[in-house]
Amino acid sequence: MPNPLRFLPEMAGVAEGLHKVLKNGAIPQTTISLLQLRAGQILGSTYFAIRETGNLRKAGESEERITAVATWRDAPYFTDAERVALELLEAVLSPNPYGERVPDELYAKASAHYDDKALWTLIMAIAHIGFFTPAALIAKPIPGMPPGQNYSD
Repeated sequence: MPNPLRFLPEMAGVAEGLHKVLKNGAIPQTTISLLQLRAGQILGSTYFAIRETGNLRKAGESEERITAVATWRDAPYFTDAERVALELLEAVLSPNPYGERVPDELYAKASAHYDDKALWTLIMAIAHIGFFTPAALIAKPIPGMPPGQNYSD
């Protein structure tokens, strides 16, 4: 598909605002990339998976950590804060027919690792994924291409 900004230029402001929040320093950029990689795996988005694998490599992350994102629960490569962030992401993205997606216990675990600003930043990182998921799955941006150059035109 063509670049959506040709048709919806106001999207640039929304995307810019979300990106600015994610770079506020409240949580490490590595954590955000880990979340986006895991979301790509869960949602079946090659674009997310390739982009975030590349971002993690550029940030100096080991191949073990990158590869183990798919099995983070059993892998020894993640901090407790990263684990709770990944657990929160999975809770939001996975249906739970038995109750709340994010039970109070999970919120308590997250708030034990993140102060209010960091927790809101984490929530917005997950919201960012939700915002861009339809474009990644329907419009199929070109994997490996930078934002703005990842559509057919």
